[in-house]
Amino acid sequence: MPAVGAAGARCVSPRRTSRPPLKPITDIDDPRYVKALAHPLRIRILAMLADRSASPVQLSAQLDATLGTVAYHVRTLHSLGLVELVDTRQRRGATEHYYRAREHPRFPDDAWSGLAPVAKQRMLSAMLQQIGQYVTASAASGGFDRPEAHMTRRSMQLDDRAFGELAAATRRWLDAAEEIGAAAAERLAVPDRDDGDAARAIDTGLVVMLFEGRPPAEGPPTTDGDGRISRPAAVVRD
Repeated sequence: MPAVGAAGARCVSPRRTSRPPLKPITDIDDPRYVKALAHPLRIRILAMLADRSASPVQLSAQLDATLGTVAYHVRTLHSLGLVELVDTRQRRGATEHYYRAREHPRFPDDAWSGLAPVAKQRMLSAMLQQIGQYVTASAASGGFDRPEAHMTRRSMQLDDRAFGELAAATRRWLDAAEEIGAAAAERLAVPDRDDGDAARAIDTGLVVMLFEGRPPAEGPPTTDGDGRISRPAAVVRD
C-alpha cells in the first residue's frame, strides 16, 4: 500500500513478492551494478546508505532533490538488490521506509581499470562530492578537534615501480585499519566489561586517496550535467 511522505508526496513501498532473494552482487561487471552507476544520484544515495539507514524523505533533504526523484532511485536500487528495507516507522500519520545499502563488491585493480569511462567518471564525481560534504560538515561540528585527528596532502614524484609500491603499502594500511575496526566492534558489543572500562563509540571518518596528480596549469576538471568529469579544452596558441 502506498505511503504518504512529507509535504503530501507519495512514496511507493517496495513490492513484497514470493520471488527468491536476488543473488548477491560480487562482480563490478554485474549488469545490476553497472545500471546502478548509470545515474550520479544513485551513486550518492548508495554512499549515504552505506553509512547509515535512512528514508527517502531524509535523503531528499540532504541531496537537495525532490522526494519523488529520490524515491524512484531508491526503488531502483532496491530492485537491483543493492539496498534493503530495514525498518518502517510511523511519522505524521504516514509510514516511512528506512533503507540501508547491502555490502557491494570491492574494486580489484583490473576491474576498476576495465570499467567504462563514463561510469567511472560518474562514480568519481559523486564520490568526491560526497567526501567533500562529509569532511566539511564534520569539520564544522568539531570533527577535527581531537589531538589525534590528522589531515595531510602530499605531492610526490614517483616512477611506475614506486607508484605500485605505494599502492601496495596503502592496501596493507587499509587492511590494518579494518582489523582495528573489527576489534573495536567486538569491544563495543560488550556494554559491561569486567574491568569496568566500557568502550565508547566514536563515529570515525577515514578517507584515503592515491592518484596521479595533474599540474595546476591544466585547471580543475568540470562536471557535466550528467555527472561526467571533463577537463577544460586546451588553449591553442599561435
